[in-house]
Amino acid sequence: MKVADKKIVFTYDDLLEWEDDHHRHELIEGDHFMTPSPNLYHQQISINLAWHLKKYVDERNLGIVLAAPADIKLSDIDVLVPDIFFVEQERAEQVRGNYLAEAPALVVEILSPSTAKRDRDIKHKRYAVYGVREYWIVDPDKQTIEIHDLVQQKLICLFSKDERLNSPTFPDINLALDKIF
Repeated sequence: MKVADKKIVFTYDDLLEWEDDHHRHELIEGDHFMTPSPNLYHQQISINLAWHLKKYVDERNLGIVLAAPADIKLSDIDVLVPDIFFVEQERAEQVRGNYLAEAPALVVEILSPSTAKRDRDIKHKRYAVYGVREYWIVDPDKQTIEIHDLVQQKLICLFSKDERLNSPTFPDINLALDKIF
C-alpha cells in the first residue's frame, strides 16, 4: 500500500494479501472496489456469451477467451476483473498464472445495478487508456449489446435481442443474440 498526498493507494501486492472472500476486488487508479456476486440472470448471459465466443475463437485458433473471475493487471494500481475478455493468439503468452499482464483486444462487461455506472464510466476510460481496442457493454434489462471502439472513442454498434452481432474483432461471428439473452 502506497500513501500519496494522504490518499491510500492500493497495489496489486495488496490484493494478493487480502483473504479470499469470494467477491470481486478491483483497483482503479489505486482505489479499491468490491463487488458481490452477480445475479443468476447475469451469470446465464455470461456463460452463454463466453461459450459462443470461445467456440468461435477456438474453431479459428484466434486466441484465448476467459471469464470472471480473472484479473487483468493493467498496472500495479489498475487491476480489473471484467466478465469476459479475449486475448489474441500472438499475445497469449501474456496470460500468466494469476492474471493477464496487459490489455486484451476485447473486454465484455455485463451491467449489474451495483456496477453499471462504473462499467460505463471509469472502467470504460481505464480500458481505453491501457489499449483495449473493443469494449462490449451488455445490458441484461434492455437485452442489448453495445460495441465501443476504444481507439476511436466511439460507439459503433448497438444490437438488440432479435439481431445478429458482428464486430471489428469478430467480423464474421454472426452471433444470434436470442441465444445469449
